[in-house]
Formats: sequence, C-alpha cells, structure tokens
Amino acid sequence: MTDINEVDYRRRRKPRNEFTSRKDYLNHELQSMAPRRWRPNLPGRDYRFEFEDWVPAMAATIGKIVMVAAIVTAFAAPLGLSDEFVIENVRYEMLLAAVLFVVLVSGFLNPRSNLAGTHGPLIPLVPLIVASGGHPMALGLMIGVLGFLLGIFKGGSLLAKLTSNGVAGGLLLYLGFIGISSQIGKLFAWAEGFDMAYLAFVVIIATILMYAYLEHLQMRWLAIPMGCLLAGVLSFALGAPFEFSTEPGIPNMNPFYWWGETTGWQLGLPEFHHFVTVAPFALLAVAMWSPDFVGHRAFQQLNYPPNTERVIMDMDDTAITASARQITGSLLGGGNITSSWGTYIVPAAIARRPIPAGAVLTGLLCVVAAIWGYPMDLAVWQPVLSVALLVGVYVPLLEAGMQMTQKGKTTQSAAIVIFSSALVNPVFGWSLTVLLDNMGLIGSKERGKELGHMGRWIIPGVVFLVLCVVMAGVGMFPGLPAVWESFRDLQP
Repeated sequence: MTDINEVDYRRRRKPRNEFTSRKDYLNHELQSMAPRRWRPNLPGRDYRFEFEDWVPAMAATIGKIVMVAAIVTAFAAPLGLSDEFVIENVRYEMLLAAVLFVVLVSGFLNPRSNLAGTHGPLIPLVPLIVASGGHPMALGLMIGVLGFLLGIFKGGSLLAKLTSNGVAGGLLLYLGFIGISSQIGKLFAWAEGFDMAYLAFVVIIATILMYAYLEHLQMRWLAIPMGCLLAGVLSFALGAPFEFSTEPGIPNMNPFYWWGETTGWQLGLPEFHHFVTVAPFALLAVAMWSPDFVGHRAFQQLNYPPNTERVIMDMDDTAITASARQITGSLLGGGNITSSWGTYIVPAAIARRPIPAGAVLTGLLCVVAAIWGYPMDLAVWQPVLSVALLVGVYVPLLEAGMQMTQKGKTTQSAAIVIFSSALVNPVFGWSLTVLLDNMGLIGSKERGKELGHMGRWIIPGVVFLVLCVVMAGVGMFPGLPAVWESFRDLQP
C-alpha cells in the first residue's frame, strides 16, 4: 500500500460544495492533511487558508502582547527599567517571534510543531530570579539547551505516554478554574479602579449569554472575536476609560543595543556565575513544559475528528522549536521565556483548524500590531483581554477536562492532581499524581501493570524527586524557606 504521506493532499481533499455542513468540510480537511516534518509545507499544496484561521490568529496575537509584556515587566521592574523599555522590548519580541519562528517553522517547515509562545507559569518566579542575580540571556540560553535535550531524546512524548487521561483532565480542570477566577478578579479590580464595579458584572453576564448562544448554534469558534467586540463596545458605551497611547514605529533591531552596558537591559553580556545562578530556574521552566504540552495535545485530540493523528502537535518537535526560539530570542536581546502557545492551540482546536494556516496569519497580525502600535493598546485593555482569555482558553479548558474525566476511574487521579496542584503548583501536582497513578495507588490498576517497572515507578519517581529538589531549592513549597538561599546564607 502507498504511504498516505506520499499521496498528494490536493488529490485527496474534496471541495467545500461536496459537504452538507461546514463542520464536515473542516473535519475532512484535517483528515486529508499529511504535513511534511522539517520540510517545506506550502499553502495550496499541503494546506489551505479558511476564515476560521483568523480566530486562533486573533487570540494568539492578543495573548502574545499580554504575556510577553508580563514577562518583560517582571524582569524590568526590579531592574529599574522604564515602561518605554518594556513596550519596545515587547514589540521587538513580537517581530522576532512572527518572522523567525511563527511563520517560518510552524507555518512552513513543520506544521506539527505548535507555535512557540510564552511561559506564563514562570512569571511569578521572575522577581526571585532577578533578586538571585540571574541574567535574562543566561536564563534563556539555559532553558534553550535543556529544552533541546528534552526534544531530541523524546522526553516530552515519553512523559505524555506516562500521563493518564485522569491526570491530564485534572490538570485542564485546575488550570481552567484558576484562570477563570483570576480573570474575573482582574476584571472587577479594573472596574473598581474608576468606581464602576457593576461594569465588570455586566460584561461577564453578557459574555456568558453570548457563549451559551454560540454553543447552542454550534459556532463556539466565534467566541473570541464576538466576545472581544462585545466586551469592548459594552465597556466603552458604559463609560469605561480608554485611549490609544502606543504610536506606530519600529523598535531598535540591534542586539548589541539590547545587551549593552548602558543601553537596553543595561546588564552587558552574562558571565559564568550568571549561568550557575539561573540553572535551577531553567530546569524548573523546562519541567513545566510537559504538563503544558500534555494539556494542549489532549485538547486537540478531544476536538479533532478520528484519523487526524498526522496533524496533532508533536511534543518533541514543539520542544525543539520552543528551544530554538528561546535561544535565538535571548541572543538577539528579547526578554520572553518560551513555552507552547496555549492562546493559539486551544482556539485552533475549537475551530477545527490545523496549525500552519493560522500560524501564518498569527505572524502577520503580530507584525502589524508591533509596527502599528495602536492594536497593542486595544489588546491589553482589560475587558478585551479578560474576555478573550475566558472564552478562548479557560472555559474550553474546563470543558475538555470534564470530557477527559468521564470514563473509567479517571476522577480519582483528577481529584488528586487538582488537590496537589492547589497545594504547591501544577508541576508538583502533575509529577506526584503521575507517580501515584502509574503505581496503581489511584486510578486504573490495570494501566500501571502495562507500563513495566520503568514507566510504572522508576521514571515517574526520578522526575518527581528531581522536581521536588529544584522546587525546594527555589522556595516553592508553602511555609518552607528556599533551601539554596538558606545554604548560601550559611556560607562564610
């Protein structure tokens, strides 16, 4: 038989008019594709553009502006750098991401690699990294090297194989609930800032009704653009303050400017001790990739039709892409910390679209937003931002988590991963529950027997132990001081 990858996509696919519904046509497109791994993939020959691709592109651009701004601000604040520096570095990062990796890699070279986004869970640790004497370039290079090792030795796919549906579903439930709570809190805090707390309530109620109606029409993929439009118009009409302040322009594209002694970051190039300082944080950052990747891949699997394994994101390729993006961005002067791009892959899965077409449009929107400037102000306006994240990421994560915990003894594992994640963080919850689940203490007893000693307790045990040592070292266990800081204080 002829390998499906050797059959031309254009001969395999059927035109839209041969299908009774848009959903059937989009499912057929997913089933017809056979992306070429690390070889040129061309529009028309290997994939097509559809108007649904604008949905994840819009969500990803909004998410990119917000998340990179959060990362750079977390670095810049303790270093005493200005707001103008933050804006310029964010615009610089968006151009780097769009041109070098979003379009080039995920759009053309490897459509099975998810876009390289931003590492949101690491943001709370950034002030600690700076206080410890960490250097942004050193941290980025260390994350890149460790991520390459994870991808090359296929550590991501191995850990995904060892993660049951119960653990993955519990992670999605936890992340979805925490995200929803956080965005509702931020929306009310924003509205209370100008004595219009009721505005947040109005926006959220309107969003719930809109989402429910779109769900009824089976047009949930429209939730992001419709939700952003609804939130923006409602807020402005009811008197919420808003103004454009970021003017058009191009950031400084000279890496020597960003890593100068008196310009850019004003830190110069990193030295050996900087790499030693950031090593534990880099290890923790890469360890956080696995539960993130597992959740993103699971969300595709739940929303895509059968026989679409060829277009599901490859975790190891995604790790390699994210690592290359991290090293390149750090060398050139960017402050972003990279991970799988959740605000892209979740809406793309809902819209039943593969990675490449939306990736190209995402790159285009990132370039427009970075150069034009004004869209960045709109994307970070709190009602638009919060609603985009609520309907585009966090509510769908809850739905996917519920779907994954409906069968078998998955609820036990889901409950434990939520419990332990709330105690420390999702990395701790994921690694502990994978160990307990695979040993057969919770969940399906039969599943653990099929994994052998390596998959049952040796690999999960080593991963859990290493992560606990690192988390204890940087002070992530509640009520306990940072072990390495305490040890350093004892040194003469």
